[in-house]
Order: sequence, then C-alpha cells, then structure tokens
Amino acid sequence: MGNSLALPQLREQATALRLAGKSLREIKQITGVTSNSRLGEALRGVPPPSWTRRPRAKDDLHAKARELRTRGYTYVEIAAELGVSKSAVSVWTRDMPRVGRLGYEEFRKRNATGVSAFWAAESPRREARRKAISDAAAAAVGPLSDREIVIAGAIAYWCEGSKNKPYRRFDNKVLFVNSDPKLILFFLRFLAVVGVERDRIYCRVSIHESADVAAAEQFWCQVTGLPDKQFQEPTLKRHNPKTVRKNTGDDYHGCLVITVRKGLELYRQIEGWARAAMESGCLLE
Repeated sequence: MGNSLALPQLREQATALRLAGKSLREIKQITGVTSNSRLGEALRGVPPPSWTRRPRAKDDLHAKARELRTRGYTYVEIAAELGVSKSAVSVWTRDMPRVGRLGYEEFRKRNATGVSAFWAAESPRREARRKAISDAAAAAVGPLSDREIVIAGAIAYWCEGSKNKPYRRFDNKVLFVNSDPKLILFFLRFLAVVGVERDRIYCRVSIHESADVAAAEQFWCQVTGLPDKQFQEPTLKRHNPKTVRKNTGDDYHGCLVITVRKGLELYRQIEGWARAAMESGCLLE
C-alpha cells in the first residue's frame, strides 16, 4: 500500500511518524515502503529523534576545545593541551570568533605554567630511568679486587692529583684534591691497598673564607676517620661578592687536600700504573 502512495502523501505520513519518535524500520513497516532511497527522499530535512543519536567519543574534548578557545588559546595550544590534531581543533571551533594575539606577559605566564607542568611529570620519570641505569651499571661492576683498586686509584689520581711538570716537580709527596666524600674515601682505600701507613697521610681543607670553616673541618674529620693532629691549617679562598656561587649553604664543605709524606716512590708507581692503564686502552685488536 505504501509503495502506491505518491511522494507528497508518503512525505506527510512518514514525517508524522518520524516526529512521533518512530524508527526508520518502524516507518517502513507501517507505510509499506521497501526502498531506503524513497523513504530517505520522503524524510529529507526531517531531524531524527534525539534517542537515535549516539554520544560521540570526543564530545568531552570538543567541549573542552571550545572552552579553551574562548579563553584565548590558539589552535596549536589547544591541540597540545588536549593531545589531538590541529585539524580536529579547527573543525570543532571554526565557527567561533578569532582570538587576538596574547600579550607578552600573558604569553610568558602561560608558557611558564606549561613548562612547570611538563617537568613536574617528566622529572620523576627521568630520575627513575637514571637511577635504574646507574643501579644496573653498579651491579655489573660488583666488588673490586685489590688489582682493580690500584688501577682505578691510579687513574683517579692522574685526573685529580698533582703531577710533575717540566717547570715544576713534586719530589717527595703525593697530593690529591677533591670535594666528593666518596671519591676521597676511595682514594684512602687505594692508599691502604698500596701499603701507605695512615700516619703518613695529612689533610687540609680548602674552602672559601665566607663558609663555616670549623664545620667543614669537622665534616672531613668524620669522613676520613683521621685524627685532628693529621689536619693542617685550612687554605681560605678569598670571597668575591660579585661572583654568583652555587656551592654555598650547609652542604658546602670545600675541598679536601690529601698529602702523602715521603711519597716519591708512590708517585712514580702511580705514574707507571696510570701509564700502563692508559696505554692498554689505546691498543687496537
């Protein structure tokens, strides 16, 4: 019966059914129409019932994009904020008025906020990766043999200790300087492994005059375990108020200068150990 209806009569009947909330399937059953194209032509311009509209997965992003646009965000900024493409943002907000350019101070403020938010999330991840790599490397090394301590200690001295020059020679002492307590302890262990008696070891704190010198000396006494009598007068560096220094505060203890008395033979040994290690590293297979 429905197929015999003229298009105007079919449009009137189908429109009434559609506005009453009927589905397309129900309208076809009632009117007897079997052709989807003919029914579509009859319902052209008639909006579907609200219950037939499925929620879109990006409706929340759509709404957020429009809200950001009203606050002056650009397409690029909205895309970065929401993790979507710039073209999607354009489609969602193209009917909205174009925003003016941000002022310099507002731009700096927004940029600083974004950078802070990024590093607040990224810094813990990077620190965790750094620690994992460092821990794995430390586990791979494991405990060192005496031979390995001699090699590592000689290289450490060649990097951080005083060395003979054609214009200056240290004839009878070994002198090592560093600010890292762990490296200081390693060098003391190196000296013990190579047979240096502890009473031949003398220390001296080198530190800025503006720091707490007494606290620094106490700190290094505790680190080394050496008695006060083996600590010489500290070397004070003149403080320059114009210099912006990072090494300040309670964690600043200056450098410790370790001197080994009667160290001529030891110096020559260190020279040989370091040369052998470095020449071995230069050999090509």
